[in-house]
Amino acid sequence: MSAKRNEHSTPHHDKLPIRMLHDRVLVRQETGEGERRSGGGILIPATAAVGRRLAWAEVVAVGQNVRTVEPGDRVLFDPEDRAEVEVRGVAYVLMRERDLHAVAADRFEGSEDSTGLYL
Repeated sequence: MSAKRNEHSTPHHDKLPIRMLHDRVLVRQETGEGERRSGGGILIPATAAVGRRLAWAEVVAVGQNVRTVEPGDRVLFDPEDRAEVEVRGVAYVLMRERDLHAVAADRFEGSEDSTGLYL
């Protein structure tokens, strides 16, 4: 299992010169801080005041002790509790696995007891 995990610790498409340690997860946020649309199509400006809002990101690398997420998964996290790092001009967010709130992955589809999110 550890050999398989090490294969996935660095994404093949980015060739990042990083090996994540312990329970760390490196993610790339999917959307910026700009405007967004509501479910009804209403444009919400970036300056609109909102409550505490969680964000989605794509997992790009995981440490050897991470058990619930893999590179390519989408995860839900609190953007207030994050450490940012820039690698080769791309901004990433570094966090511990326990700071993730949910996981969305294709491997959950078709599972009898799954809703598609691991909450």
